[in-house]
Amino acid sequence: MLAAEKVHTLSIARPQADQFRLAALHRYHILDTPACEDFSFLTELAAKVCEVPYAFISLVDAERVWIKSCAGMQLGELPRGESYCSLAVLGEAATEIPDLTQDFRTAHMTLTVNEPFMRMYSSVALTSSDGFAIGTLCVMDTKPGGLSAEQHATLVKLARQVMALIELRANQKTLESTVRELEQLATTDELTGLHNRRSLLHRLKFEAARAKRFRSPLSAVMIDLDHFKRINDEYGHAVGDQVLASVGRLLRESVRVIDVPGRYGGEELCVILPNTPVEGACKLAETLRAKIEAQPHYAGPRLLPVTASLGVGSFDHMGVADAESLLRQADDSLYRAKHAGRNRVECGPT
Repeated sequence: MLAAEKVHTLSIARPQADQFRLAALHRYHILDTPACEDFSFLTELAAKVCEVPYAFISLVDAERVWIKSCAGMQLGELPRGESYCSLAVLGEAATEIPDLTQDFRTAHMTLTVNEPFMRMYSSVALTSSDGFAIGTLCVMDTKPGGLSAEQHATLVKLARQVMALIELRANQKTLESTVRELEQLATTDELTGLHNRRSLLHRLKFEAARAKRFRSPLSAVMIDLDHFKRINDEYGHAVGDQVLASVGRLLRESVRVIDVPGRYGGEELCVILPNTPVEGACKLAETLRAKIEAQPHYAGPRLLPVTASLGVGSFDHMGVADAESLLRQADDSLYRAKHAGRNRVECGPT
């Protein structure tokens, strides 16, 4: 009974700095990732070089040991207190137990007392760039014994390769994330969250070329917030920015995935509508007009009325058959809406 109590106490023992080790592990974003041929190759090579039937790449999380790759048996994860690898992150660069049944720390662990009845365990810690053991490359056998000096040296080298692969995959993810962020910054208007002018016009040219090639409908809606200068002059640019941000969010939430909402300039917005004839564009424009009018805006406790004028342009594949003429028609329609009293929609040519 005393031995069992010792096993339980040691199996859950954690270094004081374990939270830093866990932070290092989670930085690699490798836990619960799909199987990978590169990791499998290194695992199988470790088993072959060490002349044992079992090998694992394991990562020691807070309460579990997760298996990234295994050779000889399928194993997804174990409770941290039931895994030999939990011992290998306690400070030693290498851990070898010649007979697991004779070591009070491992004698009662699951893989020792149940099939396949492991007896020998040898591992090398996988050490992060800042010096924390995040897991192991380990080999096991159902016979007692140990690795030769040459086998151990090779296992150390393979563990370095595993860690280099983990670092490489993490760096690739970081790079991909950075590229996505840069693309987002390059194409998005920071205030409204819509496409910026450059991105909007780029997408418009693409959609115009596609519509022209396939003779498919294409429309654009120009939106101008009524008397926006008055809001900036009376309540300040911070309130004006708040209004623009709210309207931008409304547009993003009101259009389809294929639509392209953007900030054309100042308080003027635009929505490109692929595969949309003039009737559908006018219907959407009226919906947007009503939503903008109904959206509440405040300057402190005071409710601000905000409306918009909207103009619709649409391909006719004759006079309006490219990006420039489409925007010109939408802009002309917007001009008519503003001069007809604002807070209204005008569609197509006069």
